[in-house]
Amino acid sequence: MSRLDLSSIKALILDLDGVLWRANQPIGDLPAIFRGIEDRGWKVVLATNNATRTIEQYVERMASYGVVIQGWQVVHSGIAAARHLSQLFPGGGPIYVMGEKGVVQALSEYGFYPSEDNVLAVVAGMDRNLSYDKLRKATLFIRSGCPFIATNPDRTFPTPEGLVPGAGAILAAIESASYISPYVAGKPAPEMYRIALERLDLTPSEVLVVGDRPETDIAGAQGLGCRTALVLSGVASEEEASQWQPPPDLICADLATIVQTT
Repeated sequence: MSRLDLSSIKALILDLDGVLWRANQPIGDLPAIFRGIEDRGWKVVLATNNATRTIEQYVERMASYGVVIQGWQVVHSGIAAARHLSQLFPGGGPIYVMGEKGVVQALSEYGFYPSEDNVLAVVAGMDRNLSYDKLRKATLFIRSGCPFIATNPDRTFPTPEGLVPGAGAILAAIESASYISPYVAGKPAPEMYRIALERLDLTPSEVLVVGDRPETDIAGAQGLGCRTALVLSGVASEEEASQWQPPPDLICADLATIVQTT
């Protein structure tokens, strides 16, 4: 483990997949871990590139593991995508959506709704109901001039069986067919971390971002000046972690190790 003075830290921004759980399996004793976080006086925001679930579903999932959180403590890449879209189209409107409930809910908060008529933009992310027809329609809309917004670039996500295709794999297909690269709203873009910092009312130097992907979790946090911890409980191997530049402030086995560090 690298060394970091945790006394200056006032909050944690935690990734989910690979940090708190793998698929449906929690990583460590989550109630004990969060009691340790509370004992340290740290605030917590969960920030994930996985926009498949709604805020309520994330709150319920944490409760199923014995951890109580509030809706304001959850930020996902669909929220970042919706906020970016609201800057392009302040009045809201029809959007072609390749995604799941979390994206649709986030878009609705800014006045956007799924449609295939007169769409303003294409928003694409993880879609476990992916079909060729969806890829075809997204490609045609983008080639006709609609902005292409992506929730996140994660090519894979970790499960107990191994790494499986993520949103980035779907984006690659659309990009290949449309010849257009998307604007990526999720990590490593800074928008999600900015939202988290606003909710925490803290500065980047007061926050420790914990993630398992150097190229998204760590890179995005470093870009804003947050302190960073790379855990080896998800995607990154020890070799990949040691090679990342600039190095994270901490490299450790899992979240429990961070919380237990004195």
